[in-house]
Amino acid sequence: MPIYEYKCRKCGKEFEQFQKITDSPLKSCKFCKGPVGKLISMSSFHLKGSGWYVTDYGGKKAPASETKATPPSAEKKETKTESKTAAKKDE
Repeated sequence: MPIYEYKCRKCGKEFEQFQKITDSPLKSCKFCKGPVGKLISMSSFHLKGSGWYVTDYGGKKAPASETKATPPSAEKKETKTESKTAAKKDE
C-alpha cells in the first residue's frame, strides 16, 4: 500500500498515512481535526545498476528471421526487373 503525506492547515503538522490507491484522501488532521492537504514528495524508489535499462527498455534488435526476410524480397524485385527486360527483348 502506498504511503501518502498530509499537512494540516491549522496546526501545521505533517504526517504519513498508509492508504489504498482507491481510498479517498483524508480531510481532517489526526491531531487537531483541522483541514489537511495532500503533499507531493519525492519517491523512495530508485533504480541502480548498469543493466536495468538495457535489458528492459533498450532498443529491441530484430530477430534473425526478420533480417533474413529482407534480402529475399530485394532479390525478388531484381528478378522482376530482369524478366521485364527479357520480355522487352523478345518483342
